[in-house]
Amino acid sequence: MTSTSLITGASSGLGTEYARRLARRGDRLVLVARDAARLEQLAAELTREGAVDVEVLSADLTCFEGIAAVTSRLTDPARPVATLINSAGFGLPLAFETNDIEDEVRHLRLHDEVPMRLMHAVLPSMLARRSGTILNIASASAVMPRSTYAACKAWLVMFSRWANAQYASRGVIVTAVCPGYTHTDFHARLGLPKGEEGIPNWLWLEAPRVVTESLRDVERGKAVSVPSRRYRAIWTLAQLAPSGLMARLAERGR
Repeated sequence: MTSTSLITGASSGLGTEYARRLARRGDRLVLVARDAARLEQLAAELTREGAVDVEVLSADLTCFEGIAAVTSRLTDPARPVATLINSAGFGLPLAFETNDIEDEVRHLRLHDEVPMRLMHAVLPSMLARRSGTILNIASASAVMPRSTYAACKAWLVMFSRWANAQYASRGVIVTAVCPGYTHTDFHARLGLPKGEEGIPNWLWLEAPRVVTESLRDVERGKAVSVPSRRYRAIWTLAQLAPSGLMARLAERGR
């Protein structure tokens, strides 16, 4: 039986890569993002490549109306969602003191409140079926002192760890995916041309690898997926190193 996957932030970054991979797996897709034109373009591409069924849902998840639209789709009993991927997000400059506070509030809402609300919406049907998967796209920076982005991702990791422990025995796997620097258009959207992020080449990952390793970790029931050995080593060391040292190291890049 073909299952349905809903992906937020599907118009760019890792969201797009998950859409491509799950389409090849044979899933029906619900693509969610604010940019309707880019969603339609992606849907057409996936359909040409043989996707079973692609539904486009344009929604701004930083506002109540957008959240309500996606919540309504997730709670539709006639069209159950088997996999939820919370991938919507954006970055801000690291200088919190000069950032617009309303931008910071939207940033916090999109990275933490939105995944919480969407999980709350979809969990009852998943638990009733004793089957479901939720991926929360976090970051390796969740263990590093790195302004509000890392703080948001740390919350998402901790919530995912608790949720996986709570619901795995009832058939629902919740995994926080914590990639390091990954080649997508995320940094370009911050105004940084490729190669100008201040990060050495060996720290960069490719999006297909992140998706492959995270989906493998989901199959294994892991609460946290840290793609690549290099970032698993960094993840471990970051939790042992002094906060001041990690804060200085984390100042590099955007």
